[in-house]
Amino acid sequence: MTVSDLSERELIARISSRLPPAPAWMPVGIGDDAAVVEPERNRLEVLSVDALVEGVHFDRAFTPPGAIGHRALAANLSDLAAMGAAPRLCLLSFALPQQLPLADFDGIVEGITALAARHTMHVAGGNLTLSPGSPGPLVIDITVVGTAKRRQVLTRAGARPGDELYVTGSIGAAAAGLGMLKEAGAPVESNACVARYLFPEPRVRMGLLVARNRAASAAMDLSDGLGDAVHQLARAGGVGAVVDAETLPIEPEAKAWFSKHGDDAVNSAVAGGDDYELLFAVRPKLGRRLGEPRRHGGAALTRIGVCTIEPEVLLKCGDAGHRPLPGGYQHFR
Repeated sequence: MTVSDLSERELIARISSRLPPAPAWMPVGIGDDAAVVEPERNRLEVLSVDALVEGVHFDRAFTPPGAIGHRALAANLSDLAAMGAAPRLCLLSFALPQQLPLADFDGIVEGITALAARHTMHVAGGNLTLSPGSPGPLVIDITVVGTAKRRQVLTRAGARPGDELYVTGSIGAAAAGLGMLKEAGAPVESNACVARYLFPEPRVRMGLLVARNRAASAAMDLSDGLGDAVHQLARAGGVGAVVDAETLPIEPEAKAWFSKHGDDAVNSAVAGGDDYELLFAVRPKLGRRLGEPRRHGGAALTRIGVCTIEPEVLLKCGDAGHRPLPGGYQHFR
C-alpha cells in the first residue's frame, strides 16, 4: 500500500495513534483547525523551524524511514538545545510523494514520535499534502516550540576576547558516515559514523545545564559544521577566534575514513555538517560551571580554542603555524 491508498484523515489517524494523551496545557491538539495551548508561566517561548528535503538533506536509497523522521526532529531539537530551551511541542508538515509506501510513512512517523517522547515533546498538529511533480520529493517540515527563563536564553552573540571555546562530543563522524553510505549507495552495517549520521543525538540536556548555570556567553549548534559555527559565533560577537587543531575531538573512525580516502582529517571534520554537537564560548573563570559529563548525558566537553580581539578566525596547526579556519556546509553555493 502507498499513502495515496488512504485519505488524509486516515493518515492523520495513523499519526495520532502513536501519540500519548495531550497534556492539560494543550486543551485542543491534533484534529482541529489549529492547536490551542496555555503559555508556561514566567518563561519565554523559543521557536524554530527546519525542513528536510529528499535529494538535498537525505537519500531514501540508504536512509531508513525511521532515520529520516529522527533526523528531521533532531535538527530542530539541536536548535533548541543551542538556545538553552526545554522542548515543549512541535507541528509537523509533510509533502508526500504519491507512491510513498505506507510502511515508509509509518516508519518516518515512528522516528519522529519516538524521539519526541524521549524529550517530553508533544505533537500539537500539522499538515499533510501531496508533493508536486512525478514523483515529487519527500519533504518534512517541523516547527518546534521550547521554553526558557528570560535570563537563561543562549544566543550566538555575547562572546568576548579571551572567552574559551568548548565543543561537546566529537566531530566528523556524521560526515564520514554519510560518505560511507554514499559510497555504498545502499544501507550499510552500522558503525559509530553511520549511526551518528542516521540517528544524531541532540544535546538538549547539555544546553539546559549550561543555560541554567549561566556558564556560556554564546552558543550555537553544529548542524552545518564546526567551522561554520565558529565563524558565525565570532561574527555575531564581533570577535575573532583561534582553534587548536591538536585539541579537536575528531571521531577516530572518521579520522581513519578521511585518511583512507586521501582527505585532510582536520579540514573534513571541521567542515562536515550533521554532527549536531554544541559550541560554547565561556568566560575563563566560569569553565568550572560546565560540570562533569555524567551531569549532562555523558557528553564530553573539549576546550578547542579561544576568542580573540583580532577579527581573523584561524586554525592553529602546531609547528606549521596558523591558517584560516575552513567554513562549513553552504546551502546556496
